[in-house]
Amino acid sequence: MECNGCEFRPELYYDGEYQIWIRVENDGTVSVGMTDLSQTIAGRILHVRVRRPGTLRPAGKPVATIESGKWAGPVPNPFDCTIEAANPEVLNDPALLNRAPFDAWIARVRPAASLEQALEGLVTGEAARAGYCTRARREDIRCERPAS
Repeated sequence: MECNGCEFRPELYYDGEYQIWIRVENDGTVSVGMTDLSQTIAGRILHVRVRRPGTLRPAGKPVATIESGKWAGPVPNPFDCTIEAANPEVLNDPALLNRAPFDAWIARVRPAASLEQALEGLVTGEAARAGYCTRARREDIRCERPAS
């Protein structure tokens, strides 16, 4: 599924700005990644730094930092959590976030509260698709995958 050439996956959860996606894992942890919109806005990603495993991160504080040729900034955290792991593949090859933004997770976290509470403020399914497409059109974001 796509909008303005930007890939979208309805089974995932999204923050209100559609910067990050959230996927619930079988072990109760949550994977956090960048959306196609975000990787397009950022440009070629050059460096990823994830907070140390075991670190408690309050909602709104970054779980990671991304650097690209034109931007450096946080990967926001939508709920209180503890960092469980960084994706070693992304740390070794940050451009994976450009090539496969929905396959390349950045960090795994464990929600501090219940999983249900953590997901309450996120959007999924048709509502997420509508918001994602609205942002892509409003800001005229046309997703492209940079050459490796």
